[in-house]
Amino acid sequence: MLEKTYDPAAIEALRYAEWERNGAFAAHPESDAAPFTIMIPPPNVTGSLHMGHALTFTIQDTLIRWRRMQGRDALWQPGTDHAGIATQMVVERLLAEQQSSREKLGRTAFVERVWRWREESGGTITRQLRRLGASLDWPRERFTMDEGLSRAVRRVFVTLHRDGLIYRARRLVNWDPKFQSAISDLEVESRETRGTLWYIRYPLEGTDGAFITVATTRPETMLGDVAVAVHPGDERYRGLVGRHAILPLVGRRLPIIADAYSDPGKGTGAVKITPAHDFNDFKVGERHALPMPSVLDREARIRLDEIAASFAAAPGVADHEFLRGLGGEDRFSAREAIVQKLAALGLLEKSEPQLHQVPHGDRSGVPIEPLLTWQWFCNAVELAKPAMAAVEDGRTQFVPKQWENTFFAWMRNLEPWCISRQLWWGHRIPAWYGPDATIFVAETAEEAKAAAASHYGKITELRQDEDVLDTWFSSALWPFSTLGWPQETPALARYYPGDVLVTGFDIIFFWVARMMMMGHHFMHDVPFRTVYIHGLVRDPRGQKMSKSKGNIIDPLELIDRYGADALRFAIVQLTGPGRDIKLGVERVEAARSFITKIWNAARFCEMNEVRPDPDFRPESARLPLCRWAMDALNRAIGEATAALEAFRFDEYGAVCHRFAWHQFCDWFVELAKPVLAAGGAEAAEVRATAAHVLGQLLSLLHPAIPFVSEELWDRLGYGASGSLIRAAWPAPSRIADAEAARKELDWVVRLIGEIRAVRAEMNVPPAILVPILLKDALPATLALARRWQEAIGRLARVPEIRPLDGEMPRGVAQAMVDEATVILPLAEIVDLAAERARLDRERGKVGREAERLKQKLADTAFVSRAPEEVVEENRERLTAAEAELARLEAALRRIA
Repeated sequence: MLEKTYDPAAIEALRYAEWERNGAFAAHPESDAAPFTIMIPPPNVTGSLHMGHALTFTIQDTLIRWRRMQGRDALWQPGTDHAGIATQMVVERLLAEQQSSREKLGRTAFVERVWRWREESGGTITRQLRRLGASLDWPRERFTMDEGLSRAVRRVFVTLHRDGLIYRARRLVNWDPKFQSAISDLEVESRETRGTLWYIRYPLEGTDGAFITVATTRPETMLGDVAVAVHPGDERYRGLVGRHAILPLVGRRLPIIADAYSDPGKGTGAVKITPAHDFNDFKVGERHALPMPSVLDREARIRLDEIAASFAAAPGVADHEFLRGLGGEDRFSAREAIVQKLAALGLLEKSEPQLHQVPHGDRSGVPIEPLLTWQWFCNAVELAKPAMAAVEDGRTQFVPKQWENTFFAWMRNLEPWCISRQLWWGHRIPAWYGPDATIFVAETAEEAKAAAASHYGKITELRQDEDVLDTWFSSALWPFSTLGWPQETPALARYYPGDVLVTGFDIIFFWVARMMMMGHHFMHDVPFRTVYIHGLVRDPRGQKMSKSKGNIIDPLELIDRYGADALRFAIVQLTGPGRDIKLGVERVEAARSFITKIWNAARFCEMNEVRPDPDFRPESARLPLCRWAMDALNRAIGEATAALEAFRFDEYGAVCHRFAWHQFCDWFVELAKPVLAAGGAEAAEVRATAAHVLGQLLSLLHPAIPFVSEELWDRLGYGASGSLIRAAWPAPSRIADAEAARKELDWVVRLIGEIRAVRAEMNVPPAILVPILLKDALPATLALARRWQEAIGRLARVPEIRPLDGEMPRGVAQAMVDEATVILPLAEIVDLAAERARLDRERGKVGREAERLKQKLADTAFVSRAPEEVVEENRERLTAAEAELARLEAALRRIA
């Protein structure tokens, strides 16, 4: 017997262990079934389950369980990412607690220490994915630093280098002064910062007392200025183009150049050009072939070596003592010293407070520095061409389709991809340097030595490049490296390309596009046919979750309180195309109530001896109630399947919720009770129908709520034919005269619903029975009412139903059901005048609120200034107010 209350904590871990023990998640490459592949976006090995994980892995698991039930050979490839900088940070913090450091250990010992940490503590995220119910093929788990994937990384690097698509160059990169490494754009976050805009006078060469004034928020970088740029159409400076300004403090001659980068409407319209310390300036420097002196070192301290020649050549202008004093100074203290010096020289025209966006390292928390360094780069522009073509011709499709625009916007504005990082943990770059700096790129040290021996004519000692590869480089190979590439394995032949990639919009470029680049170049095909892009998980008000706002929801806490199924179903119900998810505890509580409803209905069935009947044939059902239930089931199966095919998870959830809660639990079970109590042949048909419908319902729900559905499947006897996870996806059955049954039962349901609505609106106490009069009812309608008298009376608190003879009585409430007017005589029960007045007052109040919200949303100033989540909240309140207004107006019309 099922327990009175469903306890997820008592069954979820046991059910998962049973699935895993029985190999229920395994792909079967030897089968004849069509493959279906999803590659997991590998979470960081340092990671812990957060709401973003809960969203993406719930969606992926829903898809994989559904396709598995459809008979596909489903592979959900598991694995984790080595997460270079994040993992190195974790281990360095542990070393610091032990009064040690990676420098004290040395590179080899430090890397060994990281591997040891990974073995001891790196499995947290995979254990948590099991708690969520993720049905990954765990024996196939890969790690981006395991030997097989490392071999693939080396092969790709060497091949691309040979093809001229990987090269070493000195370019500007995002530099994190704390971590002493280049970082990717994804690891940079812009923070609103209160700063200052300084207006600095640059003397014009050959004209005493004349200046050109530039505005900057970073006066410390002026030491590396090589030009002043003005817009070619700016009349104020037309006569200065081609002349020179003198760089204050340093004395360097700066050409005044015309370039469209300068915005006449910003600052003074003249900008200082510092190519080694600003990405836009770097492009200007390339266009005008300007020198690029770097004046900050890797710790963001002032370095003078590259500018020493400039101020040495200007003895009358350069302040040698001041400049030498700046050497080794931190960038911020140097900024203060330079501003003070400029003011003392009368070269600081003015300063203004400015609120501006400053890029910071997302992990280090310090402002990043655009820095000119030697790095390894990949020619992303060339690699992108076949990837773009694949999206253009539909071989890879984005869902929702509008994300293709984002994909193309990024792909058509590519820069060289910096793939080197100044870390110790990661794939070490397979490049070695000879004594004369000749570079030998090879898959192994032995191959590099052989190449060097051939080059030099003797065995020569080589030094391997100290840098490691960007984590995204190895991640880009994930769809084929996990399947055994560069070897031509059976798994690679069967499961590449994948069917669906599920991910967030924020890594369309960083990961999705790069997988497409690498997949085309090395596999000569797309890595996946469909890219499903989901939104972000936000709080109930639509605000982004963050520690500073205190609105972060921990999915593991929700699983502890409500069970994994409740969290999963809440996510499924909220996941629509192209929109973020507003998730609060209340939604998870509602999902738990839904699961409780299913459990209670199953318990009712069990108590009434409802058991699976292998001989039951849906087409043999004769009772209208049974035919109606199975017809409704058919429609739910069709709608749920279509919703999943279209990636409309919210619609799938709505279909399951509507059928399970309303049609099965609220109506079929309630209408079946007297039949079951009466016994006989009709009760037997109802039992068999209930068993069939409940089994199909559990199958429909399984992709979203796998734990409770499997538990009920097993406990109620369906498991005799095997586990639900491997059961067939429901298919519609042929139902005899389904339309007639639908028409009959839909009428009964609508009649009871209308009577209940009127009673609720008029505040009729539940204990009071109210007779029903039917006006203008056809004979067939009256016959239906008589046939269903018992159910209508029990569920709508109606002692009798009869046709109206004569005039309409006074003091009634009424509703329409098809051609018939349903009349409730309430004169002796309810003060209808008082109810009308109450409803009218409520209508006025709600109407005024709706009008206020309309005016607010019509105010363009409000809509443009208010945060997006506030505007959306007001829209939702207006929608709710309009719905309530419609309800109140309908209620007023009911009172005769």
